[in-house]
Amino acid sequence: MLAKRIVPCLDVKEGRVVKGVKFVDHRDAGDPVEMASLYEKEEADELVFYDITASYEKREIMLKVVRDVSRTVFMPLMVGGGLRKIEDVRRILAAGADKVSLNTAAVKNPALIKDCARHFGSQCTVLGVDAKRKEEGKWEIYIDGGHTPTGIDALEWIRKAEDLGAGEVVLNSIDCDGTKRGYDIELTRKVSAMVRIPVIASGGAGKPEHLYRVLSQGKADAALAASIFHYAEYSIQEAKEYLRQRGVHVRS
Repeated sequence: MLAKRIVPCLDVKEGRVVKGVKFVDHRDAGDPVEMASLYEKEEADELVFYDITASYEKREIMLKVVRDVSRTVFMPLMVGGGLRKIEDVRRILAAGADKVSLNTAAVKNPALIKDCARHFGSQCTVLGVDAKRKEEGKWEIYIDGGHTPTGIDALEWIRKAEDLGAGEVVLNSIDCDGTKRGYDIELTRKVSAMVRIPVIASGGAGKPEHLYRVLSQGKADAALAASIFHYAEYSIQEAKEYLRQRGVHVRS
């Protein structure tokens, strides 16, 4: 059995880690390099770095911050935000990232997923999804850092992206993001049952119980969280121990 992963996420804006609620009202959470170093010591399984305003502001990602973070950690590093073409992906991987998360640019140009998988491998090509519930059993894709609705059905888009070569999906619920009331279990379960690739659940973690529910009931392969770790409400090890005691196989 593959171990479930615990993945802290650094949402970076103007060089600082921030955390908001439903993609607005961001507050400062610290220096990205210092926080990456802390998560390395706490033995997180992976680290995600999102330049959350790069796509919305139509600018390139902050390469220096990516380089500084990559020099600090030995765990896998996933980077997303403002990646529009293969050259952007190449620069991010050269800066030290192990994977890239493609969201806005992939929606606008789905061939980018196929090209990225062909050049760098599906293991490097992650689909980033920001989904908002429209009605019962239906979610819509949003882009530009959660600012812009697209009218695209989330489940259909994820299925298409897998066929194009995406090797993993970060599934973020806009409705749950930053609320600390738990993940969207229904959405996560539907996607996990539909695809063959790993699913990283995102949006809503407020306590270890939420991680347990999304990994067990939601069938996610990994749980991404920010607030509960950034503000030292729980440590990575506390979360892992909680899961371990409930029979979830996690890395020690």
